[in-house]
Amino acid sequence: MADTAPVAADAAPVAPEAPKSPRHEPKDHDSFEDAESEIKPIPSFDEMGLSNLLLRGIYGYGFEKPSAIQQRAIVPFVGGGDIIAQAQSGTGKTGAFTISTLQCLDWRKRRETQALILSPTRELAQQTQEVTARIGNYLAENTPFCHTFVGGTRVQDDIAKLSAGVAVAVGTPGRVFDVMRRGALRTESLKILVLDEADEMLSQGFSEQIYEIFKFLPKDIQVCLFSATMPDEVLGLTGKFMRNPTRILVKKESLTLEGIKQFYVAVEEEYKLETLMDLYDSVSIAQSVIFCNSRRKVDWLADQMNKKDFTVSFMHADMDRGEREKVMQTFKSGTSRVLITTDLLARGIDVQHVSIVINYDLPASKENYLHRIGRSGRYGRKGVAINMVSGADVSKLQDIQNHYHTQVDELPQDFSDLLD
Repeated sequence: MADTAPVAADAAPVAPEAPKSPRHEPKDHDSFEDAESEIKPIPSFDEMGLSNLLLRGIYGYGFEKPSAIQQRAIVPFVGGGDIIAQAQSGTGKTGAFTISTLQCLDWRKRRETQALILSPTRELAQQTQEVTARIGNYLAENTPFCHTFVGGTRVQDDIAKLSAGVAVAVGTPGRVFDVMRRGALRTESLKILVLDEADEMLSQGFSEQIYEIFKFLPKDIQVCLFSATMPDEVLGLTGKFMRNPTRILVKKESLTLEGIKQFYVAVEEEYKLETLMDLYDSVSIAQSVIFCNSRRKVDWLADQMNKKDFTVSFMHADMDRGEREKVMQTFKSGTSRVLITTDLLARGIDVQHVSIVINYDLPASKENYLHRIGRSGRYGRKGVAINMVSGADVSKLQDIQNHYHTQVDELPQDFSDLLD
């Protein structure tokens, strides 16, 4: 963990040190919600002490004004120390930690791996790498400095990348651990670890791999957690590997996204398909995502909709990397208007024109409900979330409403007006 100001590229002046943020340690988890008010928001990127080349990349990427999480998280991140940052989906968390990470790098040592960003899925890791590479392009003098390490690729290619020099490594835990174990990803120069979608990364599915990765990391590495949801049981785990972290957590009541209208349709399982067809027949929808809870359901629903002359794409974890990338490209380009998927896509993937999310199945976890409906209404755009609720789902929907202190109303007949 560096206490000195980050160093800009050789051709640029050294960036001024960002102002230090006040450090604090809430007494217990219940007080985490108050932490947000203790951190002074910085309303402009120009006031954050960032290097001129980084500012050029930020504005070139399309950012104009920092979002709420960027206003609060960038300065304490750059100032040093561990961070736990929570904000709604679609509010710029990726920008917050990529900008911060880029500012902290010593660009005279760009062949040394200085930052590691871990993501739960290939798609999210690849998207993060793209954002990092674009924003940091001027700092790196138009040379590659950031690479993705994920499954489904040749590990020999990853080793070759690392041998050539990688300043920022972005990847999924399995592949990152593999290249660390082989000695290809050297960790002595690492000073920053970011866990994106931290609640997922510290869940049972990933936690063991994360702890194995920590065994290779320097003891003084700066650890930064970012997520839309941060359950108490996950916060409880952070004491094992974080030191007095600065906490930037929004209140639970604020987690449901503004601008997204939430509705339910009471329908039993055997009539869901017919109801779904009626929805699409009655309105013109720019793009939509339909979530199912199983890969088999995704395959079945895609087949049924295609038989009924709806052109749909589908994606789940049983598909290989090439297939999934092709599907995402088709959907992002607008060639396909409907994407059917599992929770694989629920976290972090930004598709600009999604106007409606349909939960064909209610999610298995309350946390994933927020991640799912965040696929619409990105960055303040309007969106609609529709939940198909059978009799067996009534209590689950009630739990979701209680958890987020929100109201999910019955879908009105004229709901198409909401999409205008």
